[in-house]
Amino acid sequence: MNPFPLASRLQTRPFLLSTALVTGVMLLTGCQSGISANINTDANTNTNISTAVKSTPANATMSLLTSTTASTPSKLTPAVQTVIGDYATDGYDKRQQGYDWVGVMVRPFGEAEIDIKVRARGDIKNPSCNFDGKATLMGQDQAHGVIFQTVANNSVTFLQFKDGKLTIDSQDKMALHYFCSGGDTLAGDYQKLASQLVLS
Repeated sequence: MNPFPLASRLQTRPFLLSTALVTGVMLLTGCQSGISANINTDANTNTNISTAVKSTPANATMSLLTSTTASTPSKLTPAVQTVIGDYATDGYDKRQQGYDWVGVMVRPFGEAEIDIKVRARGDIKNPSCNFDGKATLMGQDQAHGVIFQTVANNSVTFLQFKDGKLTIDSQDKMALHYFCSGGDTLAGDYQKLASQLVLS
């Protein structure tokens, strides 16, 4: 008695053997596409992209990834969408004359969170301020604008966005000096820029 009856049948039928091999290769290729899609995309879209990639031709995969990524901002709260942009101190407008400035880049991090990067002029001397952090939406109203909160140097720090201006303040006024040199501080007012911050 042959312990592998299927194998003996496949040996007598080369067509079935080749079909089985091609099917196996296609399945393996589909699995690899799904895995690479999961590795290269963010956690919010993993499941949807992985499922769609397995049923999508290879040449359409890139457009699928692009369209899914592009649709992510629609999930953001209106408050986050409002504050996204670049902000800078008054000296930024006079940077051609050699004035120092500090800028804040605000990007979405989640539905109700933002990513903050504070950078200072670094083309003339060493940058005076540097900070990277995340802030969470606390609230929004007509009187105060949009308020986000983070912790900087173990101190609760507030970011208030109102009328195109960002104001950074903290419960401990000295805590925000930690991120700057020469007596500078993160605390203060920053105007929203019409274009992206130019770091040099």
